Amino acid sequence: MQKKSFTLIFYFVLIFLISFIYAQEEGKKANEKSVESTKEGKKEMKKKEIGVIETEFGKIKIEFLEDKAPNTAENFKKLAKKGFYDGLTFHRIYKGFMIQGGCPKGDGTGDPGYKIKAEFNDTPHKRGVVSMARSNQPDSAGCQFFIMLVDRVGSQYGLDGNYTAFGKVIEGLDVIDKIAGVECVRSTGSIDRIPTSPKNPVIMKKVYIEEEGK
Repeated sequence: MQKKSFTLIFYFVLIFLISFIYAQEEGKKANEKSVESTKEGKKEMKKKEIGVIETEFGKIKIEFLEDKAPNTAENFKKLAKKGFYDGLTFHRIYKGFMIQGGCPKGDGTGDPGYKIKAEFNDTPHKRGVVSMARSNQPDSAGCQFFIMLVDRVGSQYGLDGNYTAFGKVIEGLDVIDKIAGVECVRSTGSIDRIPTSPKNPVIMKKVYIEEEGK
């Protein structure tokens, strides 16, 4: 009788231990799934944003170099999201070099009412790179930017390490070439060697931010 009772107790304890271990393993799996789900959720929340400039010649899509110039990229996004650039122009088109835009005055002298600190970095100024325009003062950029039409890499050009590169064109290189092809005239007071003021305004119809892949 005692042996039978002992056997029953043994089986009950064994069943309890197996159930306990199983419950622990299931809990661990559920926790791992929860952690993985949280990570995936964070990834979804951090989808890469790109800038889009709509013109009569087509769209220019810009990937931000947030690892090189995070504050400058964020400044562009902030201005775009509130519609600051909508209706502004590419007021300076330097054939064989770059196109410049984003000036609220349309003549290269305007700003958004503030300046941002320079984030000069090691990004070479190759074709399609987007960089901030500024005066002779390093921390004088605000909203104006230029897009490279050709490579101008090296100290002889004075761009690399002296202007904040914050993006690159990932779609629409043909569009910047079309913009570069418009007829230009020489503006009063211009120091450029060639005419760089578009005879007819090249308007940025809309500038906005969208998630990559849309």
